[in-house]
Amino acid sequence: MKYLTICSLCVLCFLLPFFAGAYLVHVLTSIMIFLSLSLSWDMMLRTGQLSFGIAGFFGLGAYASIIAVDDFSVHPLMSIFVAAAFAASIALGLGWIVLRLREIYFAITTLALSSVFMIFARNLSDLTGGSAGKVLYESIFGGDPIKTYWLVLSITLIVILTSKLFERTRIHFAISSIRNDEITAKCCGVNIFKYLLLVFVLTSAIQGAMGALYAQQYAFVEPESTFSANFLLLPMSMALVGGIYSTIGPIMGALALGLASEYLKLVMPYGHLIIYGFILIFTIMFMPKGIYGTIVNRFKSR
Repeated sequence: MKYLTICSLCVLCFLLPFFAGAYLVHVLTSIMIFLSLSLSWDMMLRTGQLSFGIAGFFGLGAYASIIAVDDFSVHPLMSIFVAAAFAASIALGLGWIVLRLREIYFAITTLALSSVFMIFARNLSDLTGGSAGKVLYESIFGGDPIKTYWLVLSITLIVILTSKLFERTRIHFAISSIRNDEITAKCCGVNIFKYLLLVFVLTSAIQGAMGALYAQQYAFVEPESTFSANFLLLPMSMALVGGIYSTIGPIMGALALGLASEYLKLVMPYGHLIIYGFILIFTIMFMPKGIYGTIVNRFKSR
């Protein structure tokens, strides 16, 4: 019944554009992009490392995809894989340095990466278009929102499956032991650096792919908007509201905050961020384990 329910939900998601309007399809497409970013942040958090580099690798993937299509005539679909590979290769090179750091030092370093990448994008004007950015002749699939929705949904399902595999394989035990006590994990034979590098590269590839999807959807990149802090703060908020260290938590958080944000924009065009902030503060204060963690604890207590 569990797997039948999951399959039914997947089929329903694929058929949804035939029954929903263009606005709802666009909203769900954006929510799924942020959902994948939220899951990638949570996957890194499960190792005990707080990464603030989401916006940086998101922007790298966006630029890599646009440049691949515009300058090298790569097919838009293939450019997504090019962007993921590019972000992963940059993460692999940087990982040998930054993963030697821990706690606040790692967090600050990854936060600085976004600014460094943005400076490169602004100054390499011959390649990136400089401060004006780059524009494609048309967006992916000629701007067809349904095909774009299906593409984003397919990659989002792959990200969810990857997160579940992290929970059901030996990687889960390795990264959980690293998060709880690195010294004990090392004494038990866990190769700490190997697992940290693996998760860092994989999550960076996911963020790069999401950046490519976002850029191909709008056919435009520009330093300020592409490396915006929104691509860091919103995924983190979704994971915290839904519940960290899980797959279902960020999914619930993304759906709850994504839909609430769109509704609040219609009701309060100039004050929706205030209510958005109150929701986040309320959740952290009264549901520190998030929506999913609170529900699980209630069932366990009963």
